[in-house]
Amino acid sequence: MILYAVAVLVGLGLLGLSSSIRVVKQFERGVVFRFGRVQPAVRGPGLMLLIPIADRLEKVNMQIITMPVPAQDGITRDNVTVRVDAVVYFNVADPVRVAVDVQDYVSAIGQVAQTSLRSIIGKSELDDLLSNREGLNQGLELMIDSPALGWGVQIDRVEIKDVVLPDSMKRSMSRQAEAERERRARIITADGELQASAKLAQAAEAMTEHPAALQLRLLQTVVEVAAEKNSTLVLPFPVELLRFLERATPQTAHVPTRTAEPATTPATVNNEPSTRHTQHTPVDARGFALEQSRFG
Repeated sequence: MILYAVAVLVGLGLLGLSSSIRVVKQFERGVVFRFGRVQPAVRGPGLMLLIPIADRLEKVNMQIITMPVPAQDGITRDNVTVRVDAVVYFNVADPVRVAVDVQDYVSAIGQVAQTSLRSIIGKSELDDLLSNREGLNQGLELMIDSPALGWGVQIDRVEIKDVVLPDSMKRSMSRQAEAERERRARIITADGELQASAKLAQAAEAMTEHPAALQLRLLQTVVEVAAEKNSTLVLPFPVELLRFLERATPQTAHVPTRTAEPATTPATVNNEPSTRHTQHTPVDARGFALEQSRFG
């Protein structure tokens, strides 16, 4: 009977000892409540011994928690209806405050994230939501981090995942983007025409100083056109080329020609000797008729 009572006492002692021994993992911290009052010392990872009946241990996870924020419908500052979702990364900074000050800190952070996301949508324009993601992420992080610090939670980062637009707005934006690209294409084409006209003006000045360059360019164009062999080529012969060839041809020396004088023949008139020197000059048809009429 005595042995049975001793065995019962030993069993009760072992049961109480086992209930007072706790193991805290590496990524956890233990908050001890002794008769309902929190102990300021936070228990680290490892094996710890609690006072039976008096102490109660609450484990707090110190890992980074990834919490998706449900998509929120809102109207931007420029009156565009959008649907935006985000994701929040946070972890516990003060285990005591998390265990004492807030009942469910994960749910509390989720609600704050949703309201902050709606607020950031109403304060922003559509262009900011689409292009200025970094600034919006920082603003959203500050809005969530402000109440979270009072709960012992630290916000690691906040990111906006997706922005859903209405179909009509998508079509309008596509037309706007198409018009913008067409405007850029026209500006680039006009700029190219301006540069080409400047170069052509320089080439015209060079050809004005050297006319032979224009002829060479014409001949080169003719060669390029004739290479196709599928059309009839009409080649104009410019006057400038004739002038160029005339200037390039050396002038031949002009030697005047003299007509030979006929030998003098003596003639006797009334037995008186006389000498007549006759010089023949070239005459035309009219002059030949006059001479013929004079000498009968």
